[in-house]
Amino acid sequence: MNDRNDRNDLVRVSKRLSLVLRHRPETIGLTLDPAGWVAVDDLLAALASHGRPLSRERLDEVVANNDKRRFAYDGTGRRIRANQGHTVPVDLGLAAVTPPPTLFHGTVERFLPAILREGLRPMRRQEVHLSTDRATAVQVGRRRGEPVVLRVDAAAMAAAGHEFRVSANGVWLTRSVPAAYLTRTR
Repeated sequence: MNDRNDRNDLVRVSKRLSLVLRHRPETIGLTLDPAGWVAVDDLLAALASHGRPLSRERLDEVVANNDKRRFAYDGTGRRIRANQGHTVPVDLGLAAVTPPPTLFHGTVERFLPAILREGLRPMRRQEVHLSTDRATAVQVGRRRGEPVVLRVDAAAMAAAGHEFRVSANGVWLTRSVPAAYLTRTR
């Protein structure tokens, strides 16, 4: 397999894993535990029984090389979960932590009026995703068109009692971001 085909396959497998580990585990007969974990052997067997066989070696490669580090093994390497972004109820067990003073969120122009009126809401996800740098926010926004980056006054939010958590792959999470804490960047 050439590099481009290999990269395309990694992306395809990552998207499939995102579907079953973040959104719809039932599509292959899986049930996530309350913290979002599932046994690797169960995942591989379920994928195979639904016509999507995946070797442990290829799964290891996807976990290690996913550009957003979306997935993680537990300490034993026998369970896997998505690091964040779930639409199914899970409790990742992340402790509340003090955020950096400023965080960023990437979006597109068409969503901006509602965001500036209502703030950032998790929509179908459990929490709003934020990044520590503008470049990541640009990347996130670019998925849907010309990116718009919003600056989040995380220090003021934390001082007002809003909780933040950080996922294993460095994504900052919070329940919502009221519009008063948002500023459009240039």
